[in-house]
Amino acid sequence: MKLGVVMDPIEGINIKKDSTFSMLLAAQARGWDLYYMEQNDLLIQDGVARARVKPLSVKDDFSGWYAFGNQSDIDLADLDVVLMRKDPPFDIEYIYTTYILQFAQEKGLLVINDPAGLRNVNEKMFINTFPDCIAPTLVTRDKDRLTEFLELHKQAVFKPLEGMGGKSVFKVDHNDPNLNVIIETLTRDQSRFIMGQKYIPEIKDGDKRILLINGEPVDYALARIPKSGETRGNLAAGGTGKGVELSERDKWICRKVGPVLRSMGLLFVGLDVIGDYLTEVNVTSPTCIRELDAIYGINIGDQLMELIDKKVNDKQ
Repeated sequence: MKLGVVMDPIEGINIKKDSTFSMLLAAQARGWDLYYMEQNDLLIQDGVARARVKPLSVKDDFSGWYAFGNQSDIDLADLDVVLMRKDPPFDIEYIYTTYILQFAQEKGLLVINDPAGLRNVNEKMFINTFPDCIAPTLVTRDKDRLTEFLELHKQAVFKPLEGMGGKSVFKVDHNDPNLNVIIETLTRDQSRFIMGQKYIPEIKDGDKRILLINGEPVDYALARIPKSGETRGNLAAGGTGKGVELSERDKWICRKVGPVLRSMGLLFVGLDVIGDYLTEVNVTSPTCIRELDAIYGINIGDQLMELIDKKVNDKQ
């Protein structure tokens, strides 16, 4: 098996909590050949999706966790599978990258997640596909509508539709003296859409990350609990991870959302759930594998590799 990965620079990752690294360890443990790429390595030449790749070996060792072989130029379709694990922002360059991967996919390459699915599923916006799973939610660029939404619900969260890690997410009270400047900043003076969600006080118990493999949830979630004085549970914002079992409501949400994602070729997805409500659907580079593996002694990366093995063998 030849597995390629498109990711951010591997020298800058934190292997203690990097889910892509966990996937690479699992693939290597199966004896698969690994090939490393960044966005700059991808190209289309004469209608063929190609890449500069480096053979990669990985080691769960903070003193040196990767080594490269000699770089070569290949037809991407010569690989069996590519993991698209480039972090947001989901910008036009990200979209161009999915186009390149789709050219190779059409020649038989398995891409996880599916390039068209990545384009069609905005991680914030897509929750509106499941209105019975979400808290009151508004997407607009209009200042008056955002103000009315806040007046109705008294407390809300305003956030941009791109980005990750809780960046530029504001919890706002209806009488906040900074309301106008928050809206002006996030919408860039009403020229950019943002999302408003009714504030869910259960955030104090954690923002649960539920991982789905082929539409089916892993048995446990990571509740990311905000640090003191914060309303964001994201680990990147200082949240603390705690393992939890899925509630019946969590499982119900997964049954609603999972089959839709599977049908779109989105085979590794992270759902964010606060209290009883779905708040985001993470399809670009979902995290929390390492944390859940460490808490429960499981191997989520290998579960994904098992799926990939089956998908590739079914194609052949």
